[in-house]
Amino acid sequence: MAVNLDGVFLGTKHAMAAMRDSDPVNGSIINISSIMGLVGFPDIAAYNASKGGVRLYSKSVALSCAERKLNIRVNSVHPGFIDTPLLRQGMARIADPELARKTYDALQPVGHLGQPIDIAYGVLYLASDESRFMTGAELVIDGGCTAR
Repeated sequence: MAVNLDGVFLGTKHAMAAMRDSDPVNGSIINISSIMGLVGFPDIAAYNASKGGVRLYSKSVALSCAERKLNIRVNSVHPGFIDTPLLRQGMARIADPELARKTYDALQPVGHLGQPIDIAYGVLYLASDESRFMTGAELVIDGGCTAR
């Protein structure tokens, strides 16, 4: 909770303060959650709760900024299974890492894990003026995993 939820709270709090002090007041806060903040998963209840907290916290702050007429947008990004060193480390601990990789790939409707750049492009969109009408939204980047 300290990293996943308290860290997002503190980062958002301090980013908002800096944005409120800018002239003109504007900004885009993008909080990283997970698809595990949208759906439950066995044996990781605390992780699910922390990522679900990021989701709802982002929505609440977005509404607060809108009601106070601050031009600060707040959205959350929900990555699915992404090919990162952390995921590869986890697969390496499985008896057959190659089978683990094939299993993870098969879980994705698109047939493969996402890449970090896939998440970066979504964040770039939310940071840009092209998303100026988005606040309190959830950007799910998961290869269709939560569509099942």
